[in-house]
Amino acid sequence: MIIKVCGMRCGENIAEVASLGVDFIGLIFWKHSPRYVKMIPTGAGIIPDRTSIDGKCTGNEVKRVGVFVDDMAQNIITRAVNYRLDYIQLHGNETPTFIKNLRATLCNDICPNISFIKSISVESAEDLERCHEYEDCVELFLFDTRCKCVGGSGRQFDWSILQHYKGKKPFLLSGGIGPDDAERIRSFHHPAFAGIDLNSRFEAEPGLKDADAIRKFMEALGNAR
Repeated sequence: MIIKVCGMRCGENIAEVASLGVDFIGLIFWKHSPRYVKMIPTGAGIIPDRTSIDGKCTGNEVKRVGVFVDDMAQNIITRAVNYRLDYIQLHGNETPTFIKNLRATLCNDICPNISFIKSISVESAEDLERCHEYEDCVELFLFDTRCKCVGGSGRQFDWSILQHYKGKKPFLLSGGIGPDDAERIRSFHHPAFAGIDLNSRFEAEPGLKDADAIRKFMEALGNAR
């Protein structure tokens, strides 16, 4: 199961969480988010090297995910390069054409191995119909709770709705997952279910994650590394 921890911006905190063996670290580049990562020239100090934390080999190649909301292509490309992103997560109303054009630009020697995640806000089964138009331009979907804000609401949607998802692309489950949800996740089954996205309910404050709470949660989930 993929464990993605999103909304991080402190290098020391990222190193601590990465050492637990999580798979993805999410950096939010949407300026209206309380977890916004302000741009710095090279991204230095924000996220540790993939194979080294404080000079010690971890054996865990944590993937870097940049989260964007209806941003300009050039801004996304700049951050993909400076932060050496593995995934671009699009959390707004980006069109399939926009994603295809962005991929074509990035994969042309800039970031040839970049992958894409499209977030879909879910409240009812009808919301899943949006997936059809993105099937051929992303590697993963992320299903989050529909809300007035853009993610980070701390609220869950009805996971049973996802039984209506018949797409072939795998998905991450997001939206209000907290320390007490390990058993519920272990009981959730879907052939395309690939992992979970953790954020606000594992925080000491916006952007600062409680590494001990994440460790205990991974142990309860049976996903300790």
